[in-house]
Amino acid sequence: MIKNALGIALAGATALVAPAVPATPPAHAASAAPAHASDWQRVGDGITSGISGIAVDRVDHGTADLLAVRDNKKPGENRLVALRVRPGAEPRVRPVAWPGEQPVDLEAIDAVPGRPHEYVALASDGTAHRIRWERGQAAVRVLASFSVPGVSRDDNYEGFALAAAPGGRTVAVWADRGQDERPATLSAARWDPRGNTFGRPVSAEFRVPYPARDVRHISDVEVSATGRVTVSSASDPGDDGPYDSALFDAGRVAGGPGDHVRLTVHGSPRRLATFPGHKIEALACLPRSRAGLVGTDDENGGGSLTATGVCRP
Repeated sequence: MIKNALGIALAGATALVAPAVPATPPAHAASAAPAHASDWQRVGDGITSGISGIAVDRVDHGTADLLAVRDNKKPGENRLVALRVRPGAEPRVRPVAWPGEQPVDLEAIDAVPGRPHEYVALASDGTAHRIRWERGQAAVRVLASFSVPGVSRDDNYEGFALAAAPGGRTVAVWADRGQDERPATLSAARWDPRGNTFGRPVSAEFRVPYPARDVRHISDVEVSATGRVTVSSASDPGDDGPYDSALFDAGRVAGGPGDHVRLTVHGSPRRLATFPGHKIEALACLPRSRAGLVGTDDENGGGSLTATGVCRP
């Protein structure tokens, strides 16, 4: 059953139906203390059932509906899954079909601001897929496919987020993960949903101090309504682990004049939370709340969810 940090966060999220009253997470969730084993809830078993990205569909009276991607590569393997998590119950997991040619290695997903039921999912090669899905539907509808700016054959993208900016505009943030001595690259640009086009991108290198070995400096990205950029990092020595992960305050993004954006990245990022024993690849903050959810792709260990209290409205 959903309990401890995850149950408390979702129970507190009842206040999300009243925008003026943000949910209050448990005090320990905002620290860098690790999540306890009992806080984790399974959402899949085996190497094809991990979670590599999460988008929030809705939160209503403590129930969170989510759309998640899986980084599967072979024909017939599941690419999308609908998740429902609520206090007092096991997570409900339902595969969602991807019609037509299936994408390879989906690593991130986020909702399109101001466009209900629309999402953008990003594959590791920089190909983005705009999709439409409503709760209860057995399959998504693919609206368009396009690439993020500056795609390189050497890059491996694992993070993507969209945030509403002043003037009805949208800012996109995405990340090449980096590996050990090679830093991650965090990028941002205006994104126009009318044509799936980007403005001029800005980029910055980013490193984390933890984990220290087999490290992917960015394994997912989340952007708050005020432009705070939070990232997950992960240690990945292979399909059987052992894994370690953390969340970091990475910097800020803001709209600039015209189609420009400003991206500020911390040279010494502050660690917000630690998750030993798991490979975090998915991070989603609940609207107007400090509470959020993280998901794992623990390879042969499957996928799990837990709560975090480090989000910033």
